[in-house]
Amino acid sequence: MIAPRLHPMVNRRGLTFWAMWLTGSVVSCVLLGSVIYAHFGGFPPPHRALMVIGVLASVPIYSALHVYHKRLNYAAGLLRLLAGWCVLVGTLGLVAMASGSPESIDPDLALQAIAFGYWGQAAAFVPLRFLLNRHTLRLKNDRKAVIIGSGELAAKLARQLKPRVPVLGVVALEQGADAVVGLATLGSFAELRQIIQRAHVRRVYIALSLDRMVQIESIYVDLLDLAVDVVWVPDFGSMMLLNQSISQIEQIPAIYLNETPLSSHPAAAFGKDLIERCLALLALVVLAPVMLAVAVAVKLSSPGPVFFRQGRDGCNGKVIQVYKFRSMRMHDDQDVKQATRNDSRVTRVGAFLRRTSLDELPQLFNVLSGEMALVGPRPHAIAHNHYYCGKLMAYMARHRIKPGITGLAQVNGFRGETETLEKMQGRLERDLAYINHWSLWLDIKILLKTPFTLFSKNIY
Repeated sequence: MIAPRLHPMVNRRGLTFWAMWLTGSVVSCVLLGSVIYAHFGGFPPPHRALMVIGVLASVPIYSALHVYHKRLNYAAGLLRLLAGWCVLVGTLGLVAMASGSPESIDPDLALQAIAFGYWGQAAAFVPLRFLLNRHTLRLKNDRKAVIIGSGELAAKLARQLKPRVPVLGVVALEQGADAVVGLATLGSFAELRQIIQRAHVRRVYIALSLDRMVQIESIYVDLLDLAVDVVWVPDFGSMMLLNQSISQIEQIPAIYLNETPLSSHPAAAFGKDLIERCLALLALVVLAPVMLAVAVAVKLSSPGPVFFRQGRDGCNGKVIQVYKFRSMRMHDDQDVKQATRNDSRVTRVGAFLRRTSLDELPQLFNVLSGEMALVGPRPHAIAHNHYYCGKLMAYMARHRIKPGITGLAQVNGFRGETETLEKMQGRLERDLAYINHWSLWLDIKILLKTPFTLFSKNIY
């Protein structure tokens, strides 16, 4: 069972900063490099050193000035960027003076560099801010919500949520409960699952008092296999709380039961998605010769297509087509049987591809299209999901985020066949641990560990 958490402080804002800083730095460095090269016909060492120092110094300066704060609009963001750039330019000027050779810097070149450096970053800032705003707005519109409860608490919660969240209505826990003014009554608690699936609800708020703990736990467990965030908003009006750490919706305390760092912070999801798509594109370019050689080997190994395509559950119940290099002979796969050791269906080329995980490379296209992530829970066959969801509690909760090419379970030894429930339980626990404790640094560590697991004896 997933342990409830009280909104851990994950550095989600930092991911947006790094994505926008990296893009702005690359664009400005390209423009500055072009200006310097056009002026000198080369790239003198002093200017090269200043550029490196500038890139490194921009991190603490921009971070301290909150240059890429997500709440800034376009005008305020550009002004904050200009302020950060001016501080950085002043810092570089001091470095040039301290080096003892400020006369080597041409004033005209310096003015051009200052102008092009800022405009390069501004040119990257505007479209990225636009994409981030669009992404946030789309998630807000898609995050339809319902409230379970009645009375003053549910009514007060609805008033606070309506400006920011599309609240469809309330679900009455009991027959004959008081209606909430201004909200439609969608049905009874017995119809909750049908309401969620019919209206594509993405968040359920439980507005019940503390004496309803048994019902609250029952609701939480019942909704674990649905793609919804469950938020309990307890009625603490009659209690004296001392030094409690709880999140708030305006002035209403809220305990988040199963919300993930990525689902609760659109900026974090946007930053992770942007970085991973860029890395996937880079990997496809670098690995193109390898993928071409593998494709030829697969084609020559046995009759059939080069790629194997299979429908699998993606994020929030969406079925996606996952691509792999074909490693088996053509056969009837209606039973969707997992590959086993010495599986007769696997070709000799396929066995090598599976041992080295080269068969997974086409999933970079899934990452590039936004259907998968580089890091996340591995996608299982739909038939396997149907089998395990009735045997392991919270199994379908691993689909709360995009599936990944690699993940925390894979770098901790849970690869290959899961012939026992205990092995799948171990994989599930690590997938849920990744979802609950996601951070950019955790993604980096998993990516760094992945190459060392490619020759695991459990891969076949």
